[in-house]
Amino acid sequence: MLSYLTATLPKGTSPAARLLALQCALRMNSHMQARLPTGLLRSLRLSTTAYPWQQLEQTRWLRTTPDNTTGITAELLDPTLLGQAPARPDRMHAAHWALLASSAPEARTLGPQAQLASVYLAAHTDPRTGNGLEELDQMARSCDTWPTELAHTLDQLTATTLLKTWQVSPYSGDLHWTLARTTPPRIR
Repeated sequence: MLSYLTATLPKGTSPAARLLALQCALRMNSHMQARLPTGLLRSLRLSTTAYPWQQLEQTRWLRTTPDNTTGITAELLDPTLLGQAPARPDRMHAAHWALLASSAPEARTLGPQAQLASVYLAAHTDPRTGNGLEELDQMARSCDTWPTELAHTLDQLTATTLLKTWQVSPYSGDLHWTLARTTPPRIR
């Protein structure tokens, strides 16, 4: 789903909007509607700002309807999503997993860019070893940032002990990393 969002959302879409789009895409039902409860938005630290929603509405990716005080309901407007998505139970499991990965205390305190990077890293990490390998440019595209800015985010995640190590191969441009733990933490 991260690759799909990289291809679908326009360049310049904020990390916060990308996190919301990921949750909406994974939580949508067969009518292309997704309900995001207030607690989920609080876990992502996105419950107090309308800007990410406005960005996704301006790109005509979704349309929102406030659900009083219980959350937000979004109608997704991209019909190709139905062809991209696995079965709903698998998507709901993935949505919960992505929420856990993005709301790790280490990433959450750094903001949406670090949260999005932590989801990307966790999704591309071997769960048995905690090691990952991807092209730096590909991760930068998925996080809609420049490789130099991504390096700063990776340094921050290392300083907060979410990442154990990371390095870029000077020959291939491949990013190698090791997560400090292989399973996402519980939501607090």
